[in-house]
Amino acid sequence: MKPVDLKELEYFKMVCEQKSITKAAHALYMTPQGLSRIIKNIENEMEATLLNRTASGISLTRSGEYLYKHLTDFLGPYRMVCSEIRCMEQQEKHEIDLLSAYGILRLVTPECIWDFKEKYPQITLHYREYPDHQVESRFLAGEGNVAFTVGNHSLKYMEATFMEKFEIKLLVNRAHPLSKREKVTIKDLEGERLYIESPEFHIHSLILEKCRQAGFEPNIVFETSGFSLCHKMVQQNKGISVTVDFIFDDMKREDLVMIPFEDGPYEWETYMLTRKGSTPNPDIRLFHSHVMKWLKDIKEKNISR
Repeated sequence: MKPVDLKELEYFKMVCEQKSITKAAHALYMTPQGLSRIIKNIENEMEATLLNRTASGISLTRSGEYLYKHLTDFLGPYRMVCSEIRCMEQQEKHEIDLLSAYGILRLVTPECIWDFKEKYPQITLHYREYPDHQVESRFLAGEGNVAFTVGNHSLKYMEATFMEKFEIKLLVNRAHPLSKREKVTIKDLEGERLYIESPEFHIHSLILEKCRQAGFEPNIVFETSGFSLCHKMVQQNKGISVTVDFIFDDMKREDLVMIPFEDGPYEWETYMLTRKGSTPNPDIRLFHSHVMKWLKDIKEKNISR
């Protein structure tokens, strides 16, 4: 039996928050069997049962509740210490480690990143893309020193700067009966074959929540890791999807139609995240200012997207 490490305790905390090993495994990109083995290892190390396992799901034992409470108190400050150390190292090396949700580089534009590198060649910029929710969880866990993300945020350990928001609209093929409508409601999705991004994306949880509030479960036939496959399936009139304006503009075709929701607006909000902390990084401030000015110039049509 190997000793329990901090990463495994993070996994246990995720199980507690998701109230399901399967959901937690999905969020962590693990198999439920692998996550169950990790939880069992923690239980063996502590010589305690932490979870009650029943056919209806899991619940915390008294020991599990005690561990979860202390992990919540401990892991946040520990992450802060780790990220502060990482920030100090990155500052000395003049490194920006950017995490981004899929699609946001289209919003900011690759030219913005290229222009920054041209103006500040002494700064090394690393760029990685992930699904929306994974960006925030990785950033909270101490990865990266800047993040582009979508949706709501836990602001205890980070600063969030609003970038832009876009209306989420229904996407249909021009041959679909709904294409003749000027506006739709969420109820119009009922019974339709829906292609949508997977649960790691903000748009999935938002649409699912709105459908349930309207009293039905959407007929999700396929979940993807990006908008492009959804657009292609709608292009072939295999079903419907939801999308946002600036991504649709990149993939615009005459056989596709976007329709606003009259019971909306449902919005796709984007933010730039930086860390709260005692170690100001001048390189991060330069990057933050550069991106926000670039977006302002796009809005004022000084440059094009």
